[in-house]
Amino acid sequence: MKSHRIATAATLVLAAALALTSCGLGSGDPDPEPGGTTDPSSKTEGDISGEITFSTLQLQPTFTEYIEGVIAEFETQYPDVTVQWLDVPFEGAQERMATDAAAGTLPDVVNLNPNFAQPLVNEGLFVNLDEAVPELREIYVPGAWDGFQVPGEEGSYGFPWYLTSEVTMYNTAMFEDAGLDPASPPETFEAMYDAARTISESSGGSIYGMHPALENRFMVDLVKEGVELITPEGEWIFNTPEAVKHLETLTSLYQDGVFPQDSLTQTHLQETEAYQAGRVALFPSGPNFLTIVEENAPDIAKVTDVGPQITGEAGVSNISVMGLLVPESSPNKAAALKFAEFMTNAENQVEFSKIVTIFPSVLEALKDPYFTDDSDGTVESKARRISAEQLEGGRNLLPVQFDDRVKSIIIGKAQLALQGGLGAQEALDQAVSEANALAEQ
Repeated sequence: MKSHRIATAATLVLAAALALTSCGLGSGDPDPEPGGTTDPSSKTEGDISGEITFSTLQLQPTFTEYIEGVIAEFETQYPDVTVQWLDVPFEGAQERMATDAAAGTLPDVVNLNPNFAQPLVNEGLFVNLDEAVPELREIYVPGAWDGFQVPGEEGSYGFPWYLTSEVTMYNTAMFEDAGLDPASPPETFEAMYDAARTISESSGGSIYGMHPALENRFMVDLVKEGVELITPEGEWIFNTPEAVKHLETLTSLYQDGVFPQDSLTQTHLQETEAYQAGRVALFPSGPNFLTIVEENAPDIAKVTDVGPQITGEAGVSNISVMGLLVPESSPNKAAALKFAEFMTNAENQVEFSKIVTIFPSVLEALKDPYFTDDSDGTVESKARRISAEQLEGGRNLLPVQFDDRVKSIIIGKAQLALQGGLGAQEALDQAVSEANALAEQ
């Protein structure tokens, strides 16, 4: 199914879009400026002309029409600029960017997430937007703009392009069967774990309250519980009493059968499958996964409702960010910066979000009724409203140093703790020690 393919593509690479339009922003301005609030001829020193190359992550062919439409509109407004679009597979993209950087051949506008960008930013390869276009900071979601900051570096280096913000899907029929109020979803870790335990116990073990999805959530959840993961100098320090308590809670839930026995090494994909199969009751995930559930498990979708993202002691929400960066090596930086601003403007992002469930990084775009009005009573519109409300105060909770190598160390120790092979304190101490040893290398 086409809608299923679109949702899956967005889940894997957080990307989508459609043709330009200025409708739906509610501004009443008959001729909005290309950047939502900026004049098309200002904000960037230099001549807006020349040829630039725009590199994206695995958007073809699903979003070819959208990207080509935006490029055509930009070239109409800036006739002295030609944009060449390159699309690269997500797999191997980080290595390719490193190779291009070493050769001095990075594209003029590069689509990266903060973790992919961080090593290159450390090498001083990208334009500092707080210096180049400081007036634009105020139009974007603050936590999204700051998502491209790097410890030890002043400024921020990426135009936020689009965002995701988790909601909590849950099976209302399972809530009712367990004697829980289906109109009152959990909003905190304590409430979620209590509900999950009640559902598991009341079902006699035939249903699991939730899936841990450690690889996706463990470190984010520590930050939500008020745990500082890493110092500004890059030293991992998450072996705190609060982190120990969190890991001990997860261990108890796993050993008491609240989590599936085969779940410790499973990722978000297996969590999705377990929810669709009616094996688990609670499913924290991006709203885009509602489409996948509807396509693959319509009976489960009928009894699915959504609540806000689970929060802890810190009271913060996590957002995921994808952005556009401009290399210092670009021979046409003025045109590249203007194109990145144009691609991420309010009008483009609203339409972009109507193709697939992602969210704009521009504050003005989030005022559109598409993100604020859930009067149609659908779960999808409710999820959009909840997610959009969480964005302005949200931030990217994972440090940019949390790469696959560090993740493997930390999640491996957490898995051992849940299985009873290590105590929580010992597991976290070992994880911190090994992660810091890796950083020293």
